[in-house]
Amino acid sequence: MGNLKKLLGESVIYGLSSIIGRFLNYLLVPLYTYKIAAASGGYGIVTNLYAYTALLLVLLTFGMETTFFYFANREKDKSGQIFSTALGAVGTVALLFVAACFIFTGPIASALHYEAHPEFIRIMAAVVGLDAFQAILFARLRFEHRAWKFAILKLGFIIFNIGLNLFIFLLAPALAESHPALMGWYRPDYQVGYIFIVNLICTASVTFGFIPELKGLRQGIDFTLLKQMLKYTWPLLLMGVIGILNQVADKICYRFIVPGSEGEVQLGIYGACVKIAMIMAMITQAFRYAYEPFVFGGKKGKESLADQSAVMKYFVVFTLFAFLVVVLYMDIFKYIIKRDYWEGLRTVPIVMMAEIFMGIYFNLSFWYKQAEKTWWGAIFSGIGCAALLAINFIFVPKYGYMACAWGGLAGYGICMLLSYFTALRLKKNPTYQPYIADYPVKALLGYFALALALYACSLWLRPEKAGWMFAFNTLLMIVYLAAVVWNERELFRSLVGRKR
Repeated sequence: MGNLKKLLGESVIYGLSSIIGRFLNYLLVPLYTYKIAAASGGYGIVTNLYAYTALLLVLLTFGMETTFFYFANREKDKSGQIFSTALGAVGTVALLFVAACFIFTGPIASALHYEAHPEFIRIMAAVVGLDAFQAILFARLRFEHRAWKFAILKLGFIIFNIGLNLFIFLLAPALAESHPALMGWYRPDYQVGYIFIVNLICTASVTFGFIPELKGLRQGIDFTLLKQMLKYTWPLLLMGVIGILNQVADKICYRFIVPGSEGEVQLGIYGACVKIAMIMAMITQAFRYAYEPFVFGGKKGKESLADQSAVMKYFVVFTLFAFLVVVLYMDIFKYIIKRDYWEGLRTVPIVMMAEIFMGIYFNLSFWYKQAEKTWWGAIFSGIGCAALLAINFIFVPKYGYMACAWGGLAGYGICMLLSYFTALRLKKNPTYQPYIADYPVKALLGYFALALALYACSLWLRPEKAGWMFAFNTLLMIVYLAAVVWNERELFRSLVGRKR
């Protein structure tokens, strides 16, 4: 269980930096929704452009984070050259992308319906280019198990970002009235633009924290090595693109399916409510940060597979707990956003469950990653993405953003099931057998059934008075925790090192 303890320790650091950072970032959600009216559609523009940047980040990193882990753990004595090659390749691609966006700003802005604000394209291109470059730098910190520096840089970005946003949205308007000569640059009608400008300033500032790591570029790009890395990474790129489309395709397509101001307003409502569900994304992201180095660099064989099985159980148990916390106390969490966005709250449980499915799918993905058959992931993700897009284009015109939520759930659910049942079928194949773990499926399904039953009880037996409602929902939480503690008592004992 030593590997699990190490994973748990790093997950705590990554998790705290992610969860605390995202929690601090939640301050921006009420700030934006209370300052940008839902009817203006401004938050819809923010949601749309950040969806594009998420997709572009995957394209510009083209799976090099996972590829770096794989090659660096396979040949640790050459990890410096592998890092330099990965960073140089991603940096070159990012630089070419930013240059292209600056040269062709007009046509791009016209195609995306941002003719009125072409500068948004230039600003966000620079942001995503820097993010891609920094992704490899953060990957090196994870490879070297320097979780604390990772956490400090991530939190530093978020704190700086929050500070500048508070200045722009709260202090700057007051200063513009009291000191107009000093604040001549400030435009009250340019709130959305300032969100993107602040992001660029904060993203650029993080680069200075990587000055020691940037010395690794001195080794240059080993093109022979790069060919090997590209051969490994291209299926990861395809898988990553399709995977991120499962997360953002609805937000990208929405303005084309529902054009004009109506589409921007609905997308803003949906985007704001999805932010509440992002607690699940924080957990799965923290899990991924710690889990990739753990799997690729940890022990092999039966012990590794047993650890993967145990980790899957921990992941499901904890994410279902987080799901219940949010859905049972929605009457508290809903105040994160302004009242005129509340009509979209019904999407939150669906989106959270989709995030759980995504986390399980990520956990299941290591059987083909370790077997160097990453094209399986591209196939699974492609089928899931096709289902998501079909649901969006068929049902969004009639059901609006609710179809987006259900499309995401269907997409990730299909990916998860395909990965599991394909692995089950290939379990006797000698190519895959060493990498396919036995998961406690009955136990996992039992936890899902319990969590969903408790959620159903909270909906159908909901007391009318707020005090009784919170007491009842707290009782439901206790039931879930009691069931977990009882069923996993031996696992908890082994984790803390107690003798059985």
